[in-house]
Amino acid sequence: MTHPVLLGGVEAGGTKFICGVADASGRIIDQIRIATTTPDETLDAVSAFFVEAQARHGKLAALAIGSFGPLSLRPDAADYGAITTTPKHGWSNVNLLAHLRRTLDVPMTLDTDVNGSAIGERLFGSGQGLESFCYVTIGTGVGVGVMIEGAPHGGANHPEAGHIRLPRAKGDETFAGACPFHGDCLEGLTSGPALHVRWGAPAETFATDHPAWAMAAEYIAGLCTNLTYTLRPERIIIGGGVMQPHMYDLVRQALTRQLGGYDASIRNLDMEAYVAAPSAGASAGLIGAFALAYRSVTGQWPQDWATQG
Repeated sequence: MTHPVLLGGVEAGGTKFICGVADASGRIIDQIRIATTTPDETLDAVSAFFVEAQARHGKLAALAIGSFGPLSLRPDAADYGAITTTPKHGWSNVNLLAHLRRTLDVPMTLDTDVNGSAIGERLFGSGQGLESFCYVTIGTGVGVGVMIEGAPHGGANHPEAGHIRLPRAKGDETFAGACPFHGDCLEGLTSGPALHVRWGAPAETFATDHPAWAMAAEYIAGLCTNLTYTLRPERIIIGGGVMQPHMYDLVRQALTRQLGGYDASIRNLDMEAYVAAPSAGASAGLIGAFALAYRSVTGQWPQDWATQG
């Protein structure tokens, strides 16, 4: 008798872990949301879910995790599988894979949460049909996933473009920034917590004409300028809580100014298409994790999954 291939996926975020089980067609058959509290409490709950899910549905062929970071992703590293120096209190040097392997005898794959979402966007969203694009999230933190030749780019580890340094926007020269490691890096200037510190209130309370938005757009466009000139992606997809609907035009306008008309192939970009919103839905990160698990089993990305967004 042939047993069905079952895949486990985890979207590990700073506020919640979304865990699920899917079959080989990408259909989700079990799912849970777990609040992110202490590492032991959270990861024990993740392990318990998959132990119980396997008792209900059968053994997993693979489990993939897309997590907040920074992460140690080189298999030959002594701390492979760990969250390293994260701003998330209490989570630095927590080894996700080692913890889960205490109770789960399943092949495991680990990547960043933004790469997981980028995979979901490539399968079902704004990255469909593209071989090279960037996925950016501007929220509690700033993360950048890079897809090259249809797969997440890792290099020596994984990109941390959310912590690049940029020229200060006009009127923002004295703000110290909110990143505990760099102060006024991109994340320290444009993340949700940074906007709260800079303006004294949560960004979701700002009117659309609040000066915070134009200033944040200038910084986000600076990131897009650097990504354009260094990676030349086919598209930059930007999501996250800071990217309210009115922000896209602000970013496009600022990006056009910053590119300065240099290089005809860049000058002629269709900004409406080049800077895009995510469209794979809230489950993009979890679906990306399932796709990573599928690839670890089959050696290829899924081709015929139904849209889950």
